[in-house]
Amino acid sequence: MDVFLQTMVAGILIGGIYALVGLGMTLIMGVMKIINLAHGQLMMVAMYITFVLFQYFQLDPYFSLLVTMPALFLLGVVIQKYLLNPLLKIDSILPENQVLMTVGVGIVLTEIMRFIFHSDYKSVKTSYSAATLYLGGISFNPPMVFAFIIAIALTVGLFFFLLKTDTGKSVRATAQNKDAALLMGINAEWITMLTYGLGSGLAAAAGSLLLPIYYLFPDVGGPFTLKAFVITMLGGMGSTVGAIVGGVVLGVAESLGATYISMALKDAVAMVIFLLVLIFLPGGLKTLTKV
Repeated sequence: MDVFLQTMVAGILIGGIYALVGLGMTLIMGVMKIINLAHGQLMMVAMYITFVLFQYFQLDPYFSLLVTMPALFLLGVVIQKYLLNPLLKIDSILPENQVLMTVGVGIVLTEIMRFIFHSDYKSVKTSYSAATLYLGGISFNPPMVFAFIIAIALTVGLFFFLLKTDTGKSVRATAQNKDAALLMGINAEWITMLTYGLGSGLAAAAGSLLLPIYYLFPDVGGPFTLKAFVITMLGGMGSTVGAIVGGVVLGVAESLGATYISMALKDAVAMVIFLLVLIFLPGGLKTLTKV
């Protein structure tokens, strides 16, 4: 029983960070109606910024959030304004051009980081990296606990922004019906830039929170783009609450797979659950949670 509880705790903690990744993609998909295939690469850039700040300026990875989130927000706005937005204004036989552009952006970001930092693996070792806390028979890794708490705080902040502020309500209105939002006087072009920036900022937060417990190399973004897409589909496209549920489900599935099947097959277990949800709940888990 202790092993099972330990596995569930680990899965929930990492799932909270995964939820941040999923929230960013869900926001972008909800408003722009495209799959952002550069999502993981944006997170990877934030991880490298966090690494540099720690390596050369001794800035704690969690404090680096104050740098990485604004930096990636601005990068996201620039990408949306100058690379993605122009494609919206051009009639094309291939409406998926925006998706293809995000693929190109992801490749460029990966190769830039490879050119600067090379392909060797990097990590951040803090004074608390190897520490362990115990509650009964369950052990807790402090970096994972800190990351989970910060992820919850950022998620609550996002919900407050979307539900209580005029700008957040404009984002929700644009996601629900862009044409109606335009008729109501909402600047949809500005909202799409804001949304891509917010999604990039959330990906940056996930990257900074993951670095103390994860390894870093230029191609780390690809698997996390896949995770973000899986979380979005699990939770139901456009559902922010569903993204949180999907993140926790993915984290727990990976943890259970690593413990009871094989560490090498933990990703495969998560993919099997993903396929089962698509087959039996094509609308995602939000069809069960009604969110």
